[in-house]
Amino acid sequence: MIDKANIPQHVAIIMDGNGRWAKERGLPRIAGHRAGIKRIKEILKSADELGIKALTFFAFSTENWSRPKREVDMLMRALNNFLNREIQELDKNNIRFMAIGRDEPMPPYVQAKIKEAENKTKNNTGIVVILAFNYGARQEIVDAAKKFTAQVLKGRTNLEDLDVESFSEYFYTAGLPDPDLLIRTSGEMRLSNFLLWQLSYAELYFPKIYWPDFKRQDLEEAIEVYQNRQRRFGNLDARKKNN
Repeated sequence: MIDKANIPQHVAIIMDGNGRWAKERGLPRIAGHRAGIKRIKEILKSADELGIKALTFFAFSTENWSRPKREVDMLMRALNNFLNREIQELDKNNIRFMAIGRDEPMPPYVQAKIKEAENKTKNNTGIVVILAFNYGARQEIVDAAKKFTAQVLKGRTNLEDLDVESFSEYFYTAGLPDPDLLIRTSGEMRLSNFLLWQLSYAELYFPKIYWPDFKRQDLEEAIEVYQNRQRRFGNLDARKKNN
């Protein structure tokens, strides 16, 4: 049984296995991505009901531009269509939408739709859903370093004032709690350049199930595994993170 007093505040998900899911069914890879996009809505609803405060989906990495153009174009259209359908629903359900990653070289119509969704839901106070799109953790760290350096050069801060907490404010995820739990579906056991700074003390969970088959019961199982682990955060004595 899930302990409602120990729900992870922030869950990050690498939605892996869409292509393999499709291949095993004799379908094109694009069919797997479409099935994966549909799964997002169910897991978001389940996470909200379970009391999770923030949910990050890794949807498209900076390395994914090397995939076939047809597949990339489909993913861009799929994101645009998903947001076009869901913006009103997200707003009605008091869900805040955010995207993290670089704007370029995303098509202008995708950038515009992301901004529309962010602006429409920016004052909502419910669960925050974060879409990592055109995202890479190493690039995020470089961008954070550049932002901090720019502030130093403008005389707005001093090099000596930089510490872990203040540097975190220059990341795309500024203002959000670091993930307590990372889930990567399909059984692959890699971070793949995802939230390298923010996942420093997260619990990692690697179910073998492909993302299009990941359901509420699988999310609940991941939370149960999380709750049965002892989190030390570098200390000798185990302790639970207060939510």
